[in-house]
Amino acid sequence: MEFHHTSVLLNETIDNLNIKPNGIYVDGTLGGGGHALEVAKRLEKGGRLIGIDQDEDAILAATERLKDYQDRVTVVRSNYCNMRSELQKLGVGKVDGIVLDLGVSSYQLDAADRGFTYRVDAPLDMRMDQRQTRTAKDIVNHYSETELYRVIRDLGEERFAGNIAKHIVEAREKKPIETTGELNDIIRSAIPAKLRAVGGHPSKRTFQAIRIELNQELEVLKNSLDDMIDLLNPGGRICVITFHSLEDRIVKTIFKTNENPCTCPSNFPVCVCGKKPKGRAAVKKPILPGPEELERNKRAKSAKLRVFERI
Repeated sequence: MEFHHTSVLLNETIDNLNIKPNGIYVDGTLGGGGHALEVAKRLEKGGRLIGIDQDEDAILAATERLKDYQDRVTVVRSNYCNMRSELQKLGVGKVDGIVLDLGVSSYQLDAADRGFTYRVDAPLDMRMDQRQTRTAKDIVNHYSETELYRVIRDLGEERFAGNIAKHIVEAREKKPIETTGELNDIIRSAIPAKLRAVGGHPSKRTFQAIRIELNQELEVLKNSLDDMIDLLNPGGRICVITFHSLEDRIVKTIFKTNENPCTCPSNFPVCVCGKKPKGRAAVKKPILPGPEELERNKRAKSAKLRVFERI
């Protein structure tokens, strides 16, 4: 299967990066190379783009897509949380821009054997990095009922989290849950029939929660953003595209803290904590996809772009 992914908010991201032809840029979620290709096109001989992704299929697809620009592009298989150390290996200390397009690629969702989607029956996998040994099957079969409840409630924002966790535990006592189809049936039986028909597919939130937990997506984001802001040259920008409220909240909070890090009580006449702003939000409100993009790509529906500029 060919790696296909439609880059969301592509033009808005490229415009907000303020690309300098001789600058150094990092795409921390390379995917199929959609954003990276547009960055590479705008670079001249002195410019450089480093693309990072943990998915082997993405690495192969992006390398092929970017082959006409190999004089200025370096592709690295890693997680973006390792950005600083990967850049150090390449002799890069500071960069002029960073792109993060979070979430799952269209390819990962559409490739049945990857086990991300609830639309086809496949092994319960959901690994973004297939070098990882733990899979979604391990979470579903080995987490306690309390742990499953926490994951499905907190990461999936699923109102029937308790009932779904209970049904999973009951089902796996009879036999291990092996496939997405089996998990689908269990989730469906845990949600009242009259509510299954509203609010999208009944498994959507639970599958999202298990995927986020397995790949530690929120922890990686939370633990990486401050470091990435520190990697930026003055005037450099980081553009982050999120796809659900939990990610967006993390990005918004960390950008806000870096813009106003002062921890002094509000009644202090002057700042004594010594914490200085590192930059500012380059756009006050998140940028959303326009009607044309939404018509072309329904998966763009929940996307939000936030931009931070280093001072």
